[in-house]
Amino acid sequence: MWQAEHVRDRLTLLYPQCDVKIVGMTTRGDQILDRTLSKVGGKGLFVKELEVAMAEGRADLAVHCLKDMPMELPEGFAMAAVMEREDARDAFVSNDYASLDELPDGAVVGTSSLRRQALIAARYPQLVIKPLRGNLDTRLAKLDRGEYAAIILAAAGLKRLGLAERIRALLSPETSLPAPGQGTLAIEIPERDDGLDLVALLAPLHHAHSALVSIAERKVSQVFGGSCQIPLASYATIDGDQMHLRAMVATPDGKRMISAEAHGPAADAEALGLQVAEQLRVQDAEGILAACLSEAAQADDDARSAELAASAAGKPAA
Repeated sequence: MWQAEHVRDRLTLLYPQCDVKIVGMTTRGDQILDRTLSKVGGKGLFVKELEVAMAEGRADLAVHCLKDMPMELPEGFAMAAVMEREDARDAFVSNDYASLDELPDGAVVGTSSLRRQALIAARYPQLVIKPLRGNLDTRLAKLDRGEYAAIILAAAGLKRLGLAERIRALLSPETSLPAPGQGTLAIEIPERDDGLDLVALLAPLHHAHSALVSIAERKVSQVFGGSCQIPLASYATIDGDQMHLRAMVATPDGKRMISAEAHGPAADAEALGLQVAEQLRVQDAEGILAACLSEAAQADDDARSAELAASAAGKPAA
């Protein structure tokens, strides 16, 4: 809702003669809070209901976290604007410890991301990593109840909701390489001919620099399927007219991890993404990702078996 209100306020300043209304909606991604995204459908869970509303004419545009958007939009929809990126880093949040380095052996760390899980497990194998779902208030409440020694969240979300004071440390990209598009808002529109040129209206909100880095980052993810079921990171920066792109693929336990990076003209963002993806492929990225998907499928089978067994016994599944 903060995202929608932010875009509404920007549009109201640009076009004071327009009455910009928010159509509040709850998506499947908001509703399913007891399982990780990788087990219930991935990125599209935050998008589908909004696209239906646009297709039916109930809404003219939708605002998304870019990292939650599928790599391929459905036919009839387009990304009209990529807004200026907020802080792309991950944030360490804890009531008792100042950093990951301070956590004692066996401390429980919460995260909703396989990417963060893999990166933490690789550097801190002595820590216990457990899933964490829910909105920010819910996640922080679980931390405050002592269910976790620390949790890892996107810095952008905390800052946007006025909760920056909860951040104990910002994790550098060298420690926790961000997800493709992390910290960036994107505006999706339907491709319909009703006389309203939404692309032109939204053009002042488009940030060319943020758009270029998102193209490179998302291209790496797209090459490998762009799924929440794979621990993949990609992060690009621009200095002058040059772009630096880094990427990582790993198994969820962090025991197999490969990385790649490249420099090139920022104008060739997509080509740079393909170049880094090829470097990962040469290092058997597809083998690692296949292992991840197989593990996820086995976990789903085990969960279904547990549910069936519990149902047959007349008891709730664990």
